[in-house]
Amino acid sequence: MRNAVESQTITLWLQDWHAGDEGALGRVTETMYKDLKRLAAYYLKDERAAHTLAPTALVHEVYLHLSGLRHIDWQDRAHFLSVAVRMMRRILIDHARSNKAKKRDPAQFAPAPPDLKNENINVLAVDDALKKLTAEYPRHARVVELRFFGGLENAEVAEVLQISLRSVKREWRFARAWLQNQIAPG
Repeated sequence: MRNAVESQTITLWLQDWHAGDEGALGRVTETMYKDLKRLAAYYLKDERAAHTLAPTALVHEVYLHLSGLRHIDWQDRAHFLSVAVRMMRRILIDHARSNKAKKRDPAQFAPAPPDLKNENINVLAVDDALKKLTAEYPRHARVVELRFFGGLENAEVAEVLQISLRSVKREWRFARAWLQNQIAPG
């Protein structure tokens, strides 16, 4: 968790950036760089050794995408972090799809076992199931996105979504079971 002063400072910088201060995004990113790199490393930890994206490259890619989003009415640090997590997810999914299209190797993308803790989980299968979950249970899907793709702890998810820790735990349990059912082979 961040201290209140840093969170307020980041919120002010985000508002400044929205108002046209070009340097504000750089200040936010510089302050949040360690958090973003930690998230990127979490995303990439179970990827194959020859993965072409490194955590630093993923953070830089997110920065490039963020720089085009001045129009967003940024609420606070948690809102920024939530958007960054979504971008990392999209970038990695696009990267996986691109590699899949290049290789056309069906064995590479075999159905994943129904355990979201599995190190060899198929990110594309999870993404497809997550789209279905989003249609039926949008907040549950956000919890999964922040936990699974963002590597956030329950307390951090509660802060980002502004819900109770108890709700996060309950929705995580439900969503994990729902997704395991969707991803299960056969």
